Amino acid sequence: MVDARERAARRALAAAGLAPEDLAGLRPFGGGTYNTVEELRLTDGSRYVLKTAPAGSGLRHERELLLSEAEFCRGAALAGVPAPRVLALEGPWLLMTLSPGTPWDDTLTAAEQRSLRAELGRQVARLHTVTGAGFGYPSGALGPLAPDWRTAFAAMLDAVLDDARRYRARLPRPADEVAAVVRRAYDALDEVTVARLVHFDLWPGNVLVDRSTGRARIGGLIDGERMFWGDPLADFVSLALLGDIREDDAFLAGYQEGGGQAEFDPPARLRLALYRAYLYLIMLTETVPRAVGEGRVRWVQESVAPELLAALEEIEKADVS
Repeated sequence: MVDARERAARRALAAAGLAPEDLAGLRPFGGGTYNTVEELRLTDGSRYVLKTAPAGSGLRHERELLLSEAEFCRGAALAGVPAPRVLALEGPWLLMTLSPGTPWDDTLTAAEQRSLRAELGRQVARLHTVTGAGFGYPSGALGPLAPDWRTAFAAMLDAVLDDARRYRARLPRPADEVAAVVRRAYDALDEVTVARLVHFDLWPGNVLVDRSTGRARIGGLIDGERMFWGDPLADFVSLALLGDIREDDAFLAGYQEGGGQAEFDPPARLRLALYRAYLYLIMLTETVPRAVGEGRVRWVQESVAPELLAALEEIEKADVS
C-alpha cells in the first residue's frame, strides 16, 4: 500500500519530469533541523533529495525557506560552486539532485582539514561574487528586498527579537536591552553597498566531503535555506561557529586566493559582532518552537548564550555613538 510520503515523492518526481513509477525507495536523511529531508532512490540507481517544509509555525524569517534554498542553488551554479541543483519547487516541497560526500567530521586528518579549509575559502569567495537586486531574504518572509543593508538587517534582527518575546525565549539579557545595544552599531552597516549571496549556515555539517577519488575534496555546500542577500562578512560567523574566523589561516588564505576580501578593521569587527548576535539570538530562540530536548537546551544556554553576551559587550566597548 502506498503511504502519504511515497505519494508525495512520486508527485515530486513527476513535477521534475522523472517517471514516478521508477521510485524504488525513500529514506529519511539525518541532520535536518527544520525541514523534513528524504533521499529518493530510483530503479536506475540515481538518487535525489526531497525537502518538505513543516506545517507548524517557526520563527518569522523561516517562512518560505525553500524559496531561499532554491535561490542559493541557483547562485551557487552561477558561481561554479558545487551544490545541489533544483529539479522542482512546488508548494511546501523542493526536489534537488544529491551532492556527493558525507558531512565534514573529525575523521579528517589535520592535513586534510587544512587543504579542505583552503578549498572552502575559495568556494565561499566565489559565492560572494553573486549579487542580488536588493538586501534581505529572497523568500519575502520579512517583506520585499530592501534598497540598503541597514534597513534589511534591522528588519531581520527586529524579527528575531520579536520571536524571542513571543516565545518567551530564555535570553542572557532582555530583548529590549539587546535591541538597544545592537542599534548602536548600525552605522557600520552603511559600508555595505552591494547585496551579495550569503549562505549563513556553513557549519561543518553543511559541507560535504567526497572521498570517491581517493583524495578528500568538497563535494557540495548544502542546506542553503538560510541564505540572504547582504554582507559577505556575515558568512564568517557560521564558518567559525562559536569561534573566531581570524584564527582560521587556511580558510582566509583560500578566501583571498579566490578573490575574496577579508579585512577586519573596526567597522568590520562591529559588523561581525552584529552578525554573531543575530545568529546566536536565532539559536537561542528556536529552541522553543522546535521543542528541543533538555540536552540541546542546556548546550545552547552553556555554549551559545555566553557568545551572545560577548558580542554585545564588544559592541558596547567599541567607540560608537
